Amino acid sequence: MKTSLVIGSRGSKLALVQAQIVKTQLELLNPSLAIGIKVIKTSGDVKTDPLSIIGGKGVFTKELEDALLDGRIDIAVHSLKDLPTVIPQTLTIAAMLKREDPRDALVFPMGERGQANTTKATLSALPKGAIIGTSSPRRLAQLKHLRDDLVFKDLRGNVDTRLRKLDEGEYDALLLACAGLRRLGRDDRISAALPTQEMLPAVGQGAIALEARDGDEDTLGVVRGLDHKFTRLACTAERSLLLTLGGGCLLPIAGFAVIRDKRIRLQGLVADTMGKRIIRDQISGGLDEADALGGRLAEQLLAKGARELMEVKGS
Repeated sequence: MKTSLVIGSRGSKLALVQAQIVKTQLELLNPSLAIGIKVIKTSGDVKTDPLSIIGGKGVFTKELEDALLDGRIDIAVHSLKDLPTVIPQTLTIAAMLKREDPRDALVFPMGERGQANTTKATLSALPKGAIIGTSSPRRLAQLKHLRDDLVFKDLRGNVDTRLRKLDEGEYDALLLACAGLRRLGRDDRISAALPTQEMLPAVGQGAIALEARDGDEDTLGVVRGLDHKFTRLACTAERSLLLTLGGGCLLPIAGFAVIRDKRIRLQGLVADTMGKRIIRDQISGGLDEADALGGRLAEQLLAKGARELMEVKGS
């Protein structure tokens, strides 16, 4: 019987908050288990270049996976959207916690009274030529498609740094994940949660994944109690879509699944990098079809020309 467990986490404030959420939930299920958090520095934490240069997916997870493989940690806590669809064969996604708000947040600067500005907080309300901060090709392509009159500026740094730059006037608005802001207790900075019809989220956005060694039954037995069935089904469909498309976070690809009345409804989107053309489609099926639905939707998108969009840079 396992008596102790080491959680591996990145060192950012958000990552540590997520690791603490996992620790607290595990302690509730296993009061006698001694649980610690070990910070692992990843490539994405030490490099300041845009993700398109430093490598995108994997830069926030590889070193955590290395620590799992060599036994320094027992589980790794990831934002699921950062975790590649193909992971080492000897590792497994042991659990997915209940998903937080998956939508993207439109964030305006603080008002004169130190309060978040929510007045007319919509994309259509942004003035022509407004400077928008985002480092996501997915967000960028959808924004350009909706408002090609806006000016887009790359955005890096942790959430606090991004908000500070916004409030100092470097940007007129930012696009960030609602989930991260909520977990950090910064709900007040969400000027508007953008509807998924307007801004389709990243695959896995809002979900926390726990990765462990496949075959480590003691650890898996402890962690599986945190697995949220509907989050796993929805995210399995989304990740299957991304896997079949063969894309990652460096391409404008979005996928989002919801479960209602024992049915999965999966939406998918592929765009060219300039947002001139967007291909979007959806599919639905039973709860036992999660993996298959992602593959089928990907084939629908590819049949409509998605492959050509993914192959053309700066089209």
